[in-house]
Amino acid sequence: MNIASLAPLAVVLPILGAALTFLLIRHSRAQRAVSIGLLSLTLLLECFLMAAVWDGGTVAVSIGGWIPPWGIVLVVDQFSSLMLVVSSAVSLAVLVYATGQGMADGDKDAPVSIFHPTYLILVAGVSNAFLSGDLFNLYVGFEILLTASYVLMTLGGTGPRIRAGVTYVVVSVVSSVLFLISIAMVYGATGTVNMADLAIKLGELDQGTKTLLHVMLLVAFGIKAAVFPLSFWLPDSYPTAPAPVTAVFAGLLTKVGVYAMVRTETLLFPGDTLNTPLMIAALLTMVVGILGALAQSDIKRLLSFTLVSHIGYMVFGLAMSSVVGLAAAIFYVAHHITIQTSLFLVTGLIERRGGSSSVDRLGGLAKISPLLALLFFIPGMNLAGIPPFSGFLGKVGLLQAGVELGTPLAYALVIGGVVTSLLTLLAVARVWNRAFWRRPADAEHPDPVLLAAPGQPVEEDIVDDEPAADGAGRTGRTGQAVPVLSRAGNGGSSTLVRSTLMPRTMVGPTAGLVVLGMALTVFAGPLFGLSDRAAADMLDRGPYIHAVLGDDVAVPAVGTPAGGGK
Repeated sequence: MNIASLAPLAVVLPILGAALTFLLIRHSRAQRAVSIGLLSLTLLLECFLMAAVWDGGTVAVSIGGWIPPWGIVLVVDQFSSLMLVVSSAVSLAVLVYATGQGMADGDKDAPVSIFHPTYLILVAGVSNAFLSGDLFNLYVGFEILLTASYVLMTLGGTGPRIRAGVTYVVVSVVSSVLFLISIAMVYGATGTVNMADLAIKLGELDQGTKTLLHVMLLVAFGIKAAVFPLSFWLPDSYPTAPAPVTAVFAGLLTKVGVYAMVRTETLLFPGDTLNTPLMIAALLTMVVGILGALAQSDIKRLLSFTLVSHIGYMVFGLAMSSVVGLAAAIFYVAHHITIQTSLFLVTGLIERRGGSSSVDRLGGLAKISPLLALLFFIPGMNLAGIPPFSGFLGKVGLLQAGVELGTPLAYALVIGGVVTSLLTLLAVARVWNRAFWRRPADAEHPDPVLLAAPGQPVEEDIVDDEPAADGAGRTGRTGQAVPVLSRAGNGGSSTLVRSTLMPRTMVGPTAGLVVLGMALTVFAGPLFGLSDRAAADMLDRGPYIHAVLGDDVAVPAVGTPAGGGK
């Protein structure tokens, strides 16, 4: 039996885990064991799937025995399998981090019991989107993960989270409605939503109809991917969520939008019809995003803007329509999922140890916690593209694709990519200098939690009496999450002292993701080889179409891609 035929289990296992954890909603220890165990099993399965298609090409699985294009089909190729493995690896790390955070905060039910089933539903939606072989099933995957994300974003029910959640829900609904309208128009024009079938039938439409459908799909996916100017919602939505939720959102949700854009450009609408608008959008996304990051004093908001900015690099590679550019984009997506998630988890640790994520209130963290400093420094330099990290390697591939294309706009993208990388380094260096390097007393508004030594009394007015429902710690008067404090003293004294600030159950998964990011550098050769094969197959379209519809189907010819990468 071909192991790739087990691809549906990548969706079924998390859904099964969600059902089991919901039944165990009053048994937090069993919930943790089931959710972590089934997600680990899912990751193992996906590693086997990637191994099966590493050199063996593309495999399609028809659900229910329905012959394509009439039934639902799941497709496993190099790109989708890589996305499955990386997304499940970071999801598992975040789940362990969130579970450890709840245990460290002394609440046996934290994170709240609904967190585990909701989180696993989110993972199932992401996996379904990566495997989908038809547009409507891709829409279903989006709706599954978005519905789960609505719940996760508003955990705790605080004012800022509800306000941010409303914005996030409205934008997501608008993009989903636009996507659904686009699917209806595609079906009306072609009579199918199977993507392999569409790759053939869309070529038979007149150019005006094709361009309209193309633009509508790109706009819908551009909102989800946070491509400028459709990225306005992200910096205000993500930072308000608990650290684990923000981390998984930043790492995965926008990348599902990028994945859908890649499939649209390579499979459904090949060629360079909209390459110029995509290049302009990529350049503006990089530059506007990083300029926004430089204006931030809160680390979460800064990272949210860098998230937007670096989406531009992925669109940059996609817009080149060459093997070199697309392969670099694929590699950069895997890199960015890992690095961005690890930085948000580190920020959660900074909040616990320093009492805030605002650099105006932080200082001296390198001396107070050298391990925390190291955990921030490595992915920070990786994000900035400092050699020899994977961020540098991915950007070099993108710049090479731009130089090979050789048009004025391509050179503008090359310059914009270099400038964005340097400004990212500046943004990360500012956080390092202010939060880690200077003395705590030199902070503009030093936090009492940071200045107090472990076990030393801390002013009580910096925390509320009620714990947050999501296990993210208490919330200070400024709305920032701060370390959990416990009451101590003689005769019922109300003196507050810190409990464990850096529990191993939180540091461990964070360190694991940092190591994974370094492993992308060590194994960059094989990963770039996989990315090259994936890019070549996607631009050729033959392996995908033949895997779904059979070898007898003729693949329509595509004009020579821009840049001559093929």
